[in-house]
Formats: sequence, structure tokens, C-alpha cells
Amino acid sequence: MAGGLVALLDDVAVLARAAAASIDDIGAGAAKAGVKAAGVVVDDAAVTPQYVRSLAAERELPIIKRIALGSLRNKFFIILPAVLLLSQFVPWLLTPILMLGGAYLCYEGAEKVWAKIAHHDAHGAGEEKVQDETTLVSGAVRTDLILSAEIMVITLNEVIDEAFWSRLAILAVVAVVITVLVYGVVALIVKMDDAGLRLSQRSGAVATFGRGLVRAMPVVLTVLTVVGTAAMLWVGGHILLLGTNELNLHFLYEAVHHVEVAAHDATGVLGGLVGWLVNTVASAILGLIVGALVVLVMTFTLHRRRSKPAAATAAATTRTDGIIPAPPSRAAQRRDAPADRAPRG
Repeated sequence: MAGGLVALLDDVAVLARAAAASIDDIGAGAAKAGVKAAGVVVDDAAVTPQYVRSLAAERELPIIKRIALGSLRNKFFIILPAVLLLSQFVPWLLTPILMLGGAYLCYEGAEKVWAKIAHHDAHGAGEEKVQDETTLVSGAVRTDLILSAEIMVITLNEVIDEAFWSRLAILAVVAVVITVLVYGVVALIVKMDDAGLRLSQRSGAVATFGRGLVRAMPVVLTVLTVVGTAAMLWVGGHILLLGTNELNLHFLYEAVHHVEVAAHDATGVLGGLVGWLVNTVASAILGLIVGALVVLVMTFTLHRRRSKPAAATAAATTRTDGIIPAPPSRAAQRRDAPADRAPRG
């Protein structure tokens, strides 16, 4: 009896160690995949505060909460089942899909660069339009669907060799952690100026800190936008670089790898850092080139078609809303005068 109990306890210990090892593997896989998705995460954190920019302060956190819940629904009910089915039955589709997502990231990054150069807001972000909360949340959740899909596909690509249940667990962990991280950071960002304003109403060093916090917020948002744009170009370009190599188009990858190795060997103890910088800069340049080409195509196709109805509407509005029509000429007045008017005299 005692021997059987000892054997049972030994089996339980073995199972516990296996479970602990599995949890460690899941944690390591989630961390590795999360780093790869950093560019999309930063962009998500940079984009979302724009949706609550015109709201009353007391409605900011409730709206962010609704968007975060919509993001979780996107990940668990739409994206997670789709990517798991793809990885299980048609894994060869993942690389092309990932490259399409990488091209989209390049497009987004290049469009933001162009918007900065041309001094206009990408996607018409500068237009202040008051929307009801349901419409606003729906728009934010639709945008999140694209960014979340990129995060999940990047994650899946990093753990594609894992067993099905490990893949499921890693994707679920990444979905929850990244959602909490992104929208937690967004909540801090949008409330930081309010906190600074309250602190500034106190006295002494606390008030000075509060005023500094308020002044720092525009700088923080600017830095976040720049970092997000750079990260999108880097991640998108790197995805395309690796994807072309996996599709047996080796020339780009081999060229970058050759320069990376040469830089690594030439810089001694700093070789690892310099090699990584070379690869990162090359990926960002590739991302900018591809993104610029996509922006060019979109400008002369989709955006032009959209601009024509807008121009027609603007012209009609101008004719009816702000311009006083010129008075008719004397000839027109005589032509339009009633024929049965009594003669003078």
C-alpha cells in the first residue's frame, strides 16, 4: 500500500514538473513572439489615443475599456480560430499572409512619413468630427482588427513548430498580455495630462512636477508617433526580407546578411550591436521603399476615386452655402420680364 502511494506521488511529481516545463515553454514562446510584434504594439498604442481626443475627460476611460474589450473579442473569436486553422491545415499560406501584413505595415509607416513631409494628416486624422460613442468605438475596433491580426500572425509564425495546444496557449497568452499592455499604456497616456493638471494646483515641488507633466505630454505623444512609425517600417521590412528568403528569392536577404556579417566582423566587441543595427536599418529602408510604392499606387487609384465625390460635394456646398450668385444681366432681366406688363405712359 505504501509502495503504491509513493509511486502515485512520484507520478504526480513527474506530471507537475512536465506542467511547469510546459508553462516555461509557453512563457518563453510568448515573450519571443511579443518582441517580434513590438512594431505593431507601439503603433497600436500610438493610434488609439486619437479616438478619445475630442471626448469629455470622464468618458475617456470607459471608451478605452470598450475598445479593449472589442480588441479581445477580435483576437479570441475571429483571429485566433482563423490563424490556428491556417496553421493546422494550410501552413504554407502563413508566409504570404504575413508578407501582405508586412506590406500593410510598410504602407502605414510610409504614409505617415509622407503626411509629415506634405504637412497633412494621414487618413484625414486632422479632421475634428464629433461622433457618437458607438460609432467611435466601432471604428476603433475595426482598426484594432487589422493591427491585432498582424500581432497574432507574427506570433504564430514564431511558434509554428510547436504542438497545436502549445500554439493555442501561446497565442492566448500573447492576446491577453498585449491587449492589457497596449490599452493600459493608452489609459496612462490619455489621463497623464489630467493628473498633471491636478498636481499643478497643489504647492511646492508637487505643483512643479504637475506642470512639467502637462508640458511633457505633447513631447511624449510626438516621440511615440515617431517610434511607432520607425517600428512599423522596420518590422514590415523585416517581415518582407525574411518572407522573400522563405519563398526562395534569396538575393535581398543574402545581400543584407553579407553586409551585416561584414559590419559584425569589422567592429569587434560591438559587432553584435552593429550587426543588428545594419539589419534593422536595411529592413527599415526596404519597408520605406515598399511602403512608398504602395502609397503611390493607392494615391492614383483608391484615393483618387474617393476624392472625386468629395470634390463634387464640396463644389455643390460652395455653390449653395457661401457664395452670393451674381445678379442677372439687363438683357436677362428684360427677357424674363412678364410679357403682359402694362406699357408705360
